[in-house]
Amino acid sequence: MSFTVAIIGRPNVGKSTLFNRLVGRRLALVDDLPGVTRDRREGNAKLGDLAFKVIDTAGLEDAERESLSARMQAQTAAAIGQADAVLFLVDARAGATPADRAFADVVRKSGKPAILVANKSEGRAGKAGGLEAYALGLGEPVAISAEHGDGFADLYQALRAALPEATAAPEGEEMAAPTEQPIRIAIIGRPNTGKSTLVNRLLGEERLLTGPEAGITRDAIAVDLNWRGRHFRIHDTAGLRRRSRIEEKLERLSVADTLNAIRFAEVVIVLIDAQAPFEEQDIRIADLVEREGRAIVIAVNKWDVIEPQPGALPRLRASIDRILPQIKGVPFVVLSAKAGQGLDRLMEAVMQAHAVWNRRLPTAALNRFLGEAISANPPPAISGRRFRLDYITQPKSRPPTFVLFSARAEALPETYRRYLINGLRENFALPGTPIRLTLRAKANPYVKKKRRH
Repeated sequence: MSFTVAIIGRPNVGKSTLFNRLVGRRLALVDDLPGVTRDRREGNAKLGDLAFKVIDTAGLEDAERESLSARMQAQTAAAIGQADAVLFLVDARAGATPADRAFADVVRKSGKPAILVANKSEGRAGKAGGLEAYALGLGEPVAISAEHGDGFADLYQALRAALPEATAAPEGEEMAAPTEQPIRIAIIGRPNTGKSTLVNRLLGEERLLTGPEAGITRDAIAVDLNWRGRHFRIHDTAGLRRRSRIEEKLERLSVADTLNAIRFAEVVIVLIDAQAPFEEQDIRIADLVEREGRAIVIAVNKWDVIEPQPGALPRLRASIDRILPQIKGVPFVVLSAKAGQGLDRLMEAVMQAHAVWNRRLPTAALNRFLGEAISANPPPAISGRRFRLDYITQPKSRPPTFVLFSARAEALPETYRRYLINGLRENFALPGTPIRLTLRAKANPYVKKKRRH
């Protein structure tokens, strides 16, 4: 059964980008300048096994009667009337704005099933704004990146839940399972650590140019890989040098391409040269990946040229945990890309890191952990007053993200926050993955409200 979905929201939140992504072609103009879309545009969309009509609309904004903007709003209102469901887009980087709150009321009054979509959620900038979207009263936001295709599996499930009859399989037929999405991997490191050689060895062919010279790869090259029945999309990237050594414009563009590959990957393999391990730039690169919230695997390449020593692997494990305490327990693998050694261990580590990065924990278990953590080590008193932590929940994964509520959240010492993060990592088997713990102030019920006259 076919159905129609309208994409609405204020200007410049990514409606046309999402429209293009769903129809699979660049039909709508996309630009940073707000207000490019004026008429509503229709297209045939596909999402997994769902086929439907999608409508791109002009950005909602206040407008004077009879103005061009007002006529654009009339087109948007007509699209809402025509649709079976509405995708209400907000910009996760900007958070919930007053305009978003006003137009959320428009969506509610329409009576149409609505899905709140927090677009531009990739990287660190989109996390806080995505949480703010809860305040719009349209349910749990679906975090996506329309530009880079992230979060569409969650959008698929949200459409199925919003329109259960329209998305059900015809009687007597089973709904086909959505196509398995490949795990997106970026391989990064200093120049000449063997990134392209590793990709070639995984593919079993000389797909990428390699050689002894540093800096052969200039842009991020994406290739598809089927490894033991699992699908991956791997981005080989240019080597990252210290910023002070980057001089040419072309290299600056290459670095920007590498940084984009990190932001849009799910798992990042940080490749380190065993002949000069854990230089300052290696540590900076791993820290960058952690700050971007990607799953991480440390791969030490050229292990075959190192003279074997007793206890080398345990010492390497200890060194990694000491140098990178923020991702303690991160999976690490020693390998030789040139000789093809350790590739199975590497791909197993990638799938393990991906699974941990996607892990969701029940709220009840989290709050039992919080109670036990407080009993074992109560938070310090602030100005002679006992510090109370109310409850904790996990609004999202990828990476595991937790919200801790307290009346005085801003006063919680950083040392206690790290204590809770370490406890989460140990108690719920979250080794090596970035963990986000956001503090939220809980409303004080004893604050008197102003009387209405």
